[in-house]
Amino acid sequence: MAIVRIGITGHRHLGELEKIMAGVDSAVTRILARFPDSDFRILSALAEGADQILAKRLLLVPDSKLWVPLPLPKEEYLKDFRTVQTKEEFTSLLGEAERIISMPQMEKREEAYLAAGKYIVENSDLLLAVWDGKPARGKGGTAEIIGLARRRGLPIAWIHVDNSLDGTADAGVSGNKKDGVIFENFSSQRE
Repeated sequence: MAIVRIGITGHRHLGELEKIMAGVDSAVTRILARFPDSDFRILSALAEGADQILAKRLLLVPDSKLWVPLPLPKEEYLKDFRTVQTKEEFTSLLGEAERIISMPQMEKREEAYLAAGKYIVENSDLLLAVWDGKPARGKGGTAEIIGLARRRGLPIAWIHVDNSLDGTADAGVSGNKKDGVIFENFSSQRE
């Protein structure tokens, strides 16, 4: 059985959760059709928001395993979580991980996040993202990770936070939009 490595990236602070979940389900359905009879390795730093939502959904797929590249030591990383609930969710998901990868220590937090994002992109066969389509607001942000995946030519399924292109997003996207999801480099014989 083939192993497909799915990298995860996305925003921490999300609205429109019902629309996002519909997009996640659409993307997962397409991934399963694109890679039938495959086992999945999910690569996620498990940050609050999209990372946790996507990891939980993908772990519902039989024979999926979770790999977690930690940008910071666990206790230091937990300082970046806003709520007790997201800290508990992180701890629970981390407990389900097949593999935990401790990233090398960096001088700045944002460099650590970028290193974890690079690890995810470099070790993935495709990227699943929740993104608003706007430029990065900081080093190691969702837009920067998607840019790395695009340069690598990875298939990308990205769920729009607002389910619309508002002119501030990358107007030159070369993908097709379906059910609030953009699929780039994602061809399949079944389509």
